[in-house]
Amino acid sequence: MNVSIIDPLQGDFPEIIEEYLEHGVMKCIAFNRRGTLLAAGCSDGTCVIWDFETRGIAKELRDKDSVCPITCVCWSKYGRHVLVSATDKSLTLWDVVNGEKITRITLQQTTLSARLHPSSRVPSVCLACPLSSAPVLVDLNTGSTTVLPVSVSDTGNGVVPALRNKFSDGSPPLTPTAACFNKYGDLIYVGNSKGEILIVDYKNIQVHGIVPVSGGAVIKNIVFSRNGQYLLTNSNDRTIRVYENHLPQKDGPATLDELSRTVDEVHGMEKLKAVGSKCLILSREFQDSINRIHWKTTCFSGDGEWVVGASGSKGEHKIYIWDRAGHLVKILEGPKEALMDIAWHPVNPVVVSVSVTGLVYIWAKDYTENWSAFAPDFKELEENEEYVEREDEFDLVPDTEKVKESNVNEDEEVDIFTVEKDSAFSDSDMSQEELCFLPAVPCPDSLELQDKYGGSSSKLVDSNHSGSPFSEEAGQNGQPSNPASSPLEAVGNSMGEDTGLTESSKRRRKPSEKGLELQAEKVRKPIKKIKASGKLSKAKNKSMEEQDTSNGEYGDDDVYM
Repeated sequence: MNVSIIDPLQGDFPEIIEEYLEHGVMKCIAFNRRGTLLAAGCSDGTCVIWDFETRGIAKELRDKDSVCPITCVCWSKYGRHVLVSATDKSLTLWDVVNGEKITRITLQQTTLSARLHPSSRVPSVCLACPLSSAPVLVDLNTGSTTVLPVSVSDTGNGVVPALRNKFSDGSPPLTPTAACFNKYGDLIYVGNSKGEILIVDYKNIQVHGIVPVSGGAVIKNIVFSRNGQYLLTNSNDRTIRVYENHLPQKDGPATLDELSRTVDEVHGMEKLKAVGSKCLILSREFQDSINRIHWKTTCFSGDGEWVVGASGSKGEHKIYIWDRAGHLVKILEGPKEALMDIAWHPVNPVVVSVSVTGLVYIWAKDYTENWSAFAPDFKELEENEEYVEREDEFDLVPDTEKVKESNVNEDEEVDIFTVEKDSAFSDSDMSQEELCFLPAVPCPDSLELQDKYGGSSSKLVDSNHSGSPFSEEAGQNGQPSNPASSPLEAVGNSMGEDTGLTESSKRRRKPSEKGLELQAEKVRKPIKKIKASGKLSKAKNKSMEEQDTSNGEYGDDDVYM
């Protein structure tokens, strides 16, 4: 997208709340790689998988061993696994397709954020950022952990510094500490409380570069854009910074070694800073210079063209959107509810936000209706114009159609097997192993509606022990009565008998509001007929009794005569 020629007031970003999702009290969200599924962690320890196309619940992952609130959810690269962290210090890896728990590991502290290694097909390693300790690499197969460095010491030689538990002044490092993988997972970027970004090699856990952040404030979040070209930091000084990544996407450690050899004139800390200055270059800073609000969380748009910041003020649900040039293009104002988490759709201009009440709001672009899109020949006019017809407009065979010739080569073979690359995912093709959709379970209607209509229709039934007026009619016809508790059940039973389906083979689904009204209307008609036939039968019986009595009297007279 060429941002330089696009009007910022007509940009490709969300504008209004299109819809909201409700299921328990949701706390955190995450899209899968294609944006077709949305994972949401709830306060009761449940992870809900939403089908984002149909807005239905596709899967519900519930762990009996953990009922604590979820702090973070993370998808694997191919969307078949979800990593969930909770306040009970647990990390749980789920199989999304089967809904089974693969492994559960308990750490020493609560994990605030967790990320699976991006290059592994089967998740085996994750990066966890605990509440009050350094980030750790967790082996999901064995449960072993490796602590990452959060600070280095100036040793005065060319040796890469090792991990330190305290700063030079003896004070412990402030926590929590942010960390994230790069695009291919061969490097880890760690932000510490001194306002530094450490570039750590994933394999040997060595620091190869340090990038000092202006201000020296605590770094709360570190996020990479999807293409890996930009890095975003959120600091305690209420400023969002975007850095350009000058390292290649692959073989990052090898490039760092080459940069280290080019700066042999300096050693120790200065050497690490010299290498870091060539890896990340500050591009732009974003902040609210008027209100000076702090940011709850930040993210990039799917294409990396927009920078998003969620307000951390109490009682505010505001989302700020900037372009990478630093211009504020939109402020989305939601309800009077504090904001907990946000996520931008990987493909579409859609933002999903979570409020403190547990609702998930879906922000989308407000598209204007364009009827000419349905008819290419239709032309919209601002005012009436005089129409001049063509000479052959009303001829059976216009001359303009006679001279038309088709430019389509009918003999050319059409390739229907080759799948073109998606421009939004230029890094890789669609993999057959990737999970994009799950069968969605339709949400049942509210029980209040069923009770409302079921109660109103049950009043039509006589309040006797038989339960249903159909039992009386069946008894008169010499058939065994089958009492029903309500007319809805009677209708359902009759439908089941007509179709020949057993109770176990029927798909139990609560009818909708309109269906309940139609069923109640169907029940009212036979009830009226039954009551009317009952009145007629009573009148007929009474007349027959009178006739029998009169005949009996004349008959006796005839006998005695």
